[in-house]
Amino acid sequence: MIFKAVRDGRPYPEHGLSTRDWAKLPPRQVRLDELITTKRELELDRLLDEDSTFYGDLFPHAVQWEGDLYLEDGLHRALRAALQQRNSLHVRVLSLDETEQPASSG
Repeated sequence: MIFKAVRDGRPYPEHGLSTRDWAKLPPRQVRLDELITTKRELELDRLLDEDSTFYGDLFPHAVQWEGDLYLEDGLHRALRAALQQRNSLHVRVLSLDETEQPASSG
């Protein structure tokens, strides 16, 4: 198994981070088998494209929610790392576990 699990969709609340906000988060090394994907499908042409990150962030984005790491952006890069027989990669991680969620009133 490459990833911890494969999901279709995000179980965590909307975080509202922009590309610029993501860029402020330092990347850290994460094992592929700790990641849960939020997409079930990928585009093979993007996987094989050497310039797939030319206009985007070099590091995948993950959200930590309720103790799990969800790969929000960068599935192609993570899978490419697995195909190169790497067990980990550098990922920007937003931890929603550290932020308090507002209590609902009523």
